[in-house]
Amino acid sequence: MNFVIIGGVAAGASAAARLRRLNESCRIVLLEKGENISYANCGLPYHLGGVIPDRDDLLVMSPERFTAWMNVDVLTRTEAVAIDREKKLVVLRTPDGMKTEPYDKLLLATGATPAGAGKTGERLLHLWTLADMDKVCLRLRDAKKVIIAGAGFIGLETAENLRERGLDVTLIQRGGHVLPTLDGEMAGVLADELRSLGVDLRLGVTVDGFDESGNGISVRLNSGETLQADFMIECIGVRPNTSLAENAGLALGPKGHILVNEFLETSDPDIYAAGDAIEVKDPIFGGKTAVPLAGPANKQGRIAAGNMLGGRTAYPGSLGTSVVKVGRLTAASVGYTEKRLSAAGTPYRKIYLHPSSGASYYPGAARLSMKLMFGDDGTIYGAQITGTKGVDKRINSIAQAMKNGLKAPDLGTLELAYAPPFNSAKDPVNFAGFIAENVLSGLSDVVHSDSIPEDVRILDVREPEEFASGAIPGAVNVPLGQLRSRLGELDKAKFTVCYCQVGLRGYLAERILKQNGFRAANLSGGWTTWKMFHPGG
Repeated sequence: MNFVIIGGVAAGASAAARLRRLNESCRIVLLEKGENISYANCGLPYHLGGVIPDRDDLLVMSPERFTAWMNVDVLTRTEAVAIDREKKLVVLRTPDGMKTEPYDKLLLATGATPAGAGKTGERLLHLWTLADMDKVCLRLRDAKKVIIAGAGFIGLETAENLRERGLDVTLIQRGGHVLPTLDGEMAGVLADELRSLGVDLRLGVTVDGFDESGNGISVRLNSGETLQADFMIECIGVRPNTSLAENAGLALGPKGHILVNEFLETSDPDIYAAGDAIEVKDPIFGGKTAVPLAGPANKQGRIAAGNMLGGRTAYPGSLGTSVVKVGRLTAASVGYTEKRLSAAGTPYRKIYLHPSSGASYYPGAARLSMKLMFGDDGTIYGAQITGTKGVDKRINSIAQAMKNGLKAPDLGTLELAYAPPFNSAKDPVNFAGFIAENVLSGLSDVVHSDSIPEDVRILDVREPEEFASGAIPGAVNVPLGQLRSRLGELDKAKFTVCYCQVGLRGYLAERILKQNGFRAANLSGGWTTWKMFHPGG
């Protein structure tokens, strides 16, 4: 049989290798428009910053070695320009002219393209491929100032690395906060970190246009301001490369992604698709989603290969688990943000907590900030975590709980490794489960810092010195240790919102008040979360 794979990076290379491991006798042709296959495009910003000094370290597998190891015909600088589904041929543009390649089964792993790739210029660049990176490297030779448009994963990583290299960096973001995979209050600490690194961060603005001169670029913002730099890098998201599929008559989704079934088959049973170009199942709500991340793409390529050989392995969908480094901080998320849930009209509950990354008595432990969203039945909709240590392993634990259908309270039952240098006996993920269980059982009622009801008593149960260092306006201070003896000072007719530094003492105060005839709730995440919503307060 002839297997043809279009696209030689994450999904395509993974599929080709898997095909050969499963079948030694078939013919496999791997087509790649560029000069390289199987390279680490997630590492591009780190080469720019010198963290990965050798460019060749980004080349996971050369075409020559891939051919030798896997017995795959690797054709680089070869562009698939058309698919003849009736004749089962792929039309190719090669360095030697136009050719055709027959197939029995075809895999489309055509990936995605930067959303602004239609704009061209000598000093307007992108960062998606090795060739893109090489163009940026050329500009870095004599550059002092750069503008980066877009504060997603690539924009943040590029801003940090170019700042580390000594450039004057301005980072522009359309939305009101960086990193759209987080909600605004969770992303605020990332903005602070960027500013501490010396990045000039501009939020809530867009690029209206640009003009290039011989030695620089002028970038016009919708605010009316014009910025000057040596060059600009656009990192404003991606769009799927699906014109080949569209021209072949394959079914596409509403945003142009290739439609596939659970076995990664397109609307043509002899053509499969994987990676950034496809829509996949949303495991949380059962609809469709698109998740342009390397992890899902590699897994899809592996599954598609087995199915092209006659297997029936279903791809379970993508939760969008992600993590990014921003200076000293790590930010991670999985599933839906609160913004997406609200936009979809989906009812949800949320909790905040700020546990320690490790045993508090062991040197080096650091605070995490966590947000968990779930339904009335406990279904976990999403989670977000920021901090300096242990962020990645906590988001991975929650992601695996979601994949396996565990409910929010089940997080409290997870058996996770413990030793003082690494963790507490109760992991932060366990604490999230405990809080969710208390909320869903009615043991605790939570109020949130962005929606504190009017005409309530706000009771600060921290110590007087904590209260003096900053408090919610109008709060009354009664330290937790004095609360039972001072209940007579409080009016039972008044609804009371309790809070402390991170939420624990507030919960204890809530339980004391409720069991003494008061109506009370706990401010989720306490003063620390309140400050996230009111950074100038």
